[in-house]
Amino acid sequence: MLTMLVTLVLAFPIGVLSALYLEEYAPRGRWTDIIEVSISNLAAVPSIIFGLLGLAIFLAAFPNLRSAPLIGGMTLAVMPMPVIGISGRNAIKAVPPSIRDGALAIGASPVQVVFHHVLPLALPGMLTGTIIGMARALGETAPLLMIGMRAFVSTPPSGITDPATVLPMQIFLWSDEVDRAFVQNTSAAILVLLAFLLTMNGFAIYLRNKFETRW
Repeated sequence: MLTMLVTLVLAFPIGVLSALYLEEYAPRGRWTDIIEVSISNLAAVPSIIFGLLGLAIFLAAFPNLRSAPLIGGMTLAVMPMPVIGISGRNAIKAVPPSIRDGALAIGASPVQVVFHHVLPLALPGMLTGTIIGMARALGETAPLLMIGMRAFVSTPPSGITDPATVLPMQIFLWSDEVDRAFVQNTSAAILVLLAFLLTMNGFAIYLRNKFETRW
C-alpha cells in the first residue's frame, strides 16, 4: 500500500499536467511531436527497463533506501505516467470547443478555462486511465527485483523509507519454496492480488459509466 501510494502521488499529477500542457499550451512543432512519440513509446517499454532506470537513478541517488517503498514507488510511477497522459489527452479532446468559447465569452481567463471548466469535465476519463495504469503497476515484479525489494521483512514498515516488500514479490518468493505449506500461502496471495486487480478495474468502469458525459 505504501509503494502504491508513492506511485499514485507521483504519477497522477505529472501525467495530468503533461496532458494539459500538450493539449492546451504546447505549440505545434517538431519538439511537441517528439514528446508525443516518446510518450507513446514509453507506454510499450518492457517493465524490466523501468527497473534498470530505478537502479541507475533512484537507487544511486538514495543508496541507503534499498527495498524501501519510496524507491519502489518512484520506480513504478514511471509506468502509469504514459497511460495517464494518453487517457488524459483523449479526455481533454472530448470536451467540446463550445465549453471553452463560452467560458472565454463571459470573461474567464485562459487559465480559468482550463482549470475551472476543461479539467473538471475531463477528470472522469483521467481517473479511469489512472486506475488502469495503477492496476498495471500493482502486479509488476521485474522492476522491483532490480531495486532489491525481495528481502525478507518480518515487521510491517512504519514509513516509506523502511524496508518493505510487495505482494507480487511475496508470491514470487513463496512459489520458489520447496515446503508444501507455502503452496497455500502462494494461492491465497494470488487470490488477494486478483481481487485487488478486479476491484480496481471494476471501479474504473464504474467511474467511466457514472461520470461520462455525452455531448
